[in-house]
Amino acid sequence: MADKASTKKAAPKKAETKELTLAEQVAVKRADLLAARKSLAAGELVNPRVIASYRKDVARLLTQLNAQEGGK
Repeated sequence: MADKASTKKAAPKKAETKELTLAEQVAVKRADLLAARKSLAAGELVNPRVIASYRKDVARLLTQLNAQEGGK
């Protein structure tokens, strides 16, 4: 059985964080969504509502990205 402490990601320190582009933010959120889905399938996810939250975050970021690029 997987150790729950090993599934958590350490948050980067504020000094190390940099401004991510929208495309990079989308990639990060999609990776988080994938990890949450895998955790749900393994029965390790405590709060399954986080999946909906990640999906909405990705949608918001994609909307901003399309607006910047002059989407249809």
